[in-house]
Amino acid sequence: MAHVSVTINGSKYDIACDDGQEANLLRLGKYVDKRIAELIAAVGQVGDARLLVMTSLLIADELSDAYTEMESLRATNTGAAARLDLEEVLSADLEALALRIEDIAAGLELA
Repeated sequence: MAHVSVTINGSKYDIACDDGQEANLLRLGKYVDKRIAELIAAVGQVGDARLLVMTSLLIADELSDAYTEMESLRATNTGAAARLDLEEVLSADLEALALRIEDIAAGLELA
C-alpha cells in the first residue's frame, strides 16, 4: 500500500492509497485545496472544519450536476442508438427487397 502526503489549506495529511494511485490522489488533493482557496477568497477563513464541509458540499453539487448531465447524454445516446438500429433494420429490409426485385426482373427477362 502506498502513502501520499497532500496539503490542504496549509495542513499536511498523510493518506494511504492503492499502489499506482499516488498521482491521482495528489491531483485530487490539489483540486480540493484549490476549491478551499476559492472559498476562502469568497467568505474568509471560517475554520478548517467549516471550510471542509462547505467545500465538500460544493464538490458534491458539481458531482450531482455531472451525474445529471451524464444521464441526459445517456438518454440522448440511447435514442440515437435506437434510431441507428432502426436505420440498420430498414437498410437490411431495403436490400432484401432489392434482391427480390432483381430476381423477379431476371425471371421476367427469361420469359
